[in-house]
Amino acid sequence: MMEFGNLQREIQIDAAPEVVFDVVSRPEHIRMWWPDDATFTPAPGEVGELVWGDRAQVVQIKVVDVDPPRTFAFRWVAPDGQLPDAGNSLLVTFELEPSGDGTILRMTESGWREKGWEAAVLEEAFHDHERGWDLFLPRLQSYAPTVTLR
Repeated sequence: MMEFGNLQREIQIDAAPEVVFDVVSRPEHIRMWWPDDATFTPAPGEVGELVWGDRAQVVQIKVVDVDPPRTFAFRWVAPDGQLPDAGNSLLVTFELEPSGDGTILRMTESGWREKGWEAAVLEEAFHDHERGWDLFLPRLQSYAPTVTLR
């Protein structure tokens, strides 16, 4: 059986870490490559939301770590009616490393085992998120080089 501990992806982006940091941590950029809308303040402890469709899916997020231009992390996928926290949600961490004129982005989504889901639910959710990140991270990779810092 497959181990569902951490979902990890690594991509090379043709943009400076400062630009990539803005693209993964600011709502006006996130909505260009991931959800249809995003509202939050990129500061530890802040709560906001990601929205897909015409509010067909709304997910609360809680910002955990903001260390420009190296790390941005948030929690999401908490049970309905609960704020995302260490014991009830998944943690997404974007780690950025300079690489020539660009950036290596390492994305890790952890907390899968801690969710307490039955094996079939865990496997389905994990694979759903794999497909999602495999769709959205290339969008981020294409979008970031078009961004200029203000």
